Amino acid sequence: MEILKSMGERLCALRKEKHMRQADVAELLHVTQAHYQRVEKGKINIPTLTLCFLADYFGVTTDYLLGRTDER
Repeated sequence: MEILKSMGERLCALRKEKHMRQADVAELLHVTQAHYQRVEKGKINIPTLTLCFLADYFGVTTDYLLGRTDER
């Protein structure tokens, strides 16, 4: 799905802006690094609460993460 790919790309960019590793974000989410890596690659969907947590953590809107707007 294009939405998952877009979300993954944006999560990757936001993570790199904060100088974080995939393992760091995985630890925050209490998932394995491999699981989070699949999120960034757009291979799997995430629960709504996780989406909200990540948006709050990175200081962006859920619509931004989902690629519905370019406004953070």
